[in-house]
Amino acid sequence: MSEFRHIPVMLGEVIDSLAVKADGSYLDCTLGGGGHSSEILKRLTSGRLYAVDKDADALTHAKERLGEAPTYIKSDFKDVVANWQGEALDGILMDLGVSSYQLDTPERGFSYRFDGPLDMRMSRESGLTAEQVVNDYSEKELTDVFFKYGEEPYARKIAANIVRERKAARIDSTSALVRIIERSIPPKARYGGSHPAKRVFQAIRIEVNGELSGLYEAVLGAIKLLKKGGRIAVITFHSLEDRIVKQAFKYAALDCICPPRSPICTCGKVSEVTILTNKPILPSDEETENNPRSKSAKLRVAEKKV
Repeated sequence: MSEFRHIPVMLGEVIDSLAVKADGSYLDCTLGGGGHSSEILKRLTSGRLYAVDKDADALTHAKERLGEAPTYIKSDFKDVVANWQGEALDGILMDLGVSSYQLDTPERGFSYRFDGPLDMRMSRESGLTAEQVVNDYSEKELTDVFFKYGEEPYARKIAANIVRERKAARIDSTSALVRIIERSIPPKARYGGSHPAKRVFQAIRIEVNGELSGLYEAVLGAIKLLKKGGRIAVITFHSLEDRIVKQAFKYAALDCICPPRSPICTCGKVSEVTILTNKPILPSDEETENNPRSKSAKLRVAEKKV
């Protein structure tokens, strides 16, 4: 098993964006390696931090690193937001990336760089695995997953080759899947850019963990948990996530959604937030050099108005 390590992305920018108050209440929806939570805790005196993760390994590590200061919650953050019974919050953080620990642990099956089982579950208690997606989905379903969640231009060819290969034997390892993907992509497209399996692995991971399902509602739900003046900060790592967060912020900021020709407002919609990042905050050149996994990160922040 790999050492549980994870470099928190845009740490300074996140802490500044949350404007942490010493007596405030905060929710870290995706605890991971505990880097962001650690910095929030340093700024609290009488305040409280709720730390959420559905990965048991993450929670075990965090308790060793952070002690008993946070209130730990083992769950999907979407469920926590939907069923929140606690106090109104001063700040909420959602870091939607995969932890370095998960990527660097071969037996978790997240990475195309290591040979391991096709798993990719963020919670090992979840039912669906990458092996089931690869071997049990129809050719059309695989094509749709690769195109929708990975924006993979060779989705149809890769899906067809997977279906053909699995007729002989189930595809049960990351290396076997990588070989199929590489054979499915024209030689000129394999080199000079990112790894040829990157988009497909991203797509399967999103499917296995339902990462985009309910994200829009979770962001809107989280906003409702904030106090007036409270802030929500969301870090995304690919365009699909970022688009959803941007749309959720935009909707929350709208005041009235009645048709333009309506003589009076009947919807009752009021603007809930001020968007503090018209354009997302990006990691510095220094950070991307020191932590290449931060290159695709985008940080969006909004502040509760009512």
